[in-house]
Amino acid sequence: MRFTSIASGSSGNCTYIGSDNTHILIDAGVSKKRIEEGLKSLDLTLSDISAIFVTHEHTDHIAALHTILKKFDIPIYATGGTIQGIKASDKKAEMINSRFVQVMVDKEVLVGDMKINPMTISHDANEPCGYTVVVGDKKVGVATDLGCYDDYIVKRLSDCDSLLLEANHDIRMLQTGPYPYVLKARILGDKGHLCNEKSGELLGRLINNKLQGVFLGHLSKENNLPELAYEAVRVELQMNESLKYNDGFPIMVADRSSISTVLEF
Repeated sequence: MRFTSIASGSSGNCTYIGSDNTHILIDAGVSKKRIEEGLKSLDLTLSDISAIFVTHEHTDHIAALHTILKKFDIPIYATGGTIQGIKASDKKAEMINSRFVQVMVDKEVLVGDMKINPMTISHDANEPCGYTVVVGDKKVGVATDLGCYDDYIVKRLSDCDSLLLEANHDIRMLQTGPYPYVLKARILGDKGHLCNEKSGELLGRLINNKLQGVFLGHLSKENNLPELAYEAVRVELQMNESLKYNDGFPIMVADRSSISTVLEF
């Protein structure tokens, strides 16, 4: 099993998960060219992709869908609300008849040798979801665009071998930055985005003996820095008295514009 971020940030997101026989993307929110460049570094092309799973209909998660669907017959899996949101934003109705496959949260989907499980997340979209993917005894999770988390999220992301978790913003940068008040309130709200410290708190509840590495993703370009995200999460783990945190535990910040480290299990 291979797991990496092709791109992650407030400007665009795309995650790759693959086995020997099956290859999927979670989101396609950067250009088709950038997705192809990321896949090329994995010795793959879009022709190898078995499915694209979409978390929600915001542009930074679906930007390349139409371009990809023009040339590739790839099924697009998403919740009913997300499918409606994509179609509503498609002004020319170019994706209305595309290969959408509706998924339901907490109901497993089989694609090749992969078991994909959608999970409810709290975000200001129609019916957003995160995903866990299981191949054999290996499990990875993708959870971004989280305004908040609860025991349900912790349970769904438990026992993962790797994770991509949101660490969207530094609260001080956001509060003192140029965003209008309404946008700041949206980001800080329960249907907005997870700050660095909350990401560290969540990770502290998810660390287990299997976990081999974590990507911090969906960083805001305006309200965060990779160094701030990494340090804030590391400090939260150090302060967690229930953990015997080892500074050698691999925490990686997913790159905004290029493929990140490829984790193999």
